[in-house]
Amino acid sequence: MLLHGTFWSRVWLPVLPALATTRRCIALDLPGFGRSGGELEVSDATVPSLAETVLAAADTLGLDSFDLAGHDIGGGVAQHLAATSGRVNKLVLMNSVMFDSWPVPAVERFRDTEVRAATTSADLLNARAVSTQRAVKRTLTPEELTDYLSPWTDPARHRSWMAMAAAADARYTLDLVPLLQEARIPTRLVWGRDDDFQKISFAHRYVTEIPGSDLVEVNGKHIPTEDSPAAVAEAILDHLST
Repeated sequence: MLLHGTFWSRVWLPVLPALATTRRCIALDLPGFGRSGGELEVSDATVPSLAETVLAAADTLGLDSFDLAGHDIGGGVAQHLAATSGRVNKLVLMNSVMFDSWPVPAVERFRDTEVRAATTSADLLNARAVSTQRAVKRTLTPEELTDYLSPWTDPARHRSWMAMAAAADARYTLDLVPLLQEARIPTRLVWGRDDDFQKISFAHRYVTEIPGSDLVEVNGKHIPTEDSPAAVAEAILDHLST
């Protein structure tokens, strides 16, 4: 299972064909994101609450255990599941939030109810366009950018994104550190080394402090699947096969 964060499951699309050569791949869209239905409120957009949503999806799919990959805040959810659920076999964290690396200022400001109330759909759409291109090292084509932005034409998606931003809190990942150290889940970090949002220094810290983890650096920024899809897929498949 592959989890997204403040983007949506589109971040995994460039590597799904390669991963699917050996694995059944399920790239989830959380409620109110991507192509999913529903809408997130702040209370159900926390990392622990989103983890419960993922487990409910796994139950519905009949998955007692699974390998898990997480990007961005989805990586925080993945760490929570690895540390607490007993159902994660192997873990992949791609340019993930961890420790106190988050929320970044552009996300943190949405904790303010007045900021959320004053943000129009046009404001958020423009901000998502800028953030998406900043997350990729190469220049996205107009068609790719349009595809990434396509869910954000729905006001429910705007509210869900702001709810996730408002619920962002580093204590959720900081509190997991002792549990992750004890769990020793085989973990591979795959990181676009030029990420402006989640610095690679946090990835180096993770592999130093969390047993059973290693790091593969690839060319790219926050969404390295767009810059180095072959290298990302190879790193993931190598981890899952060993």
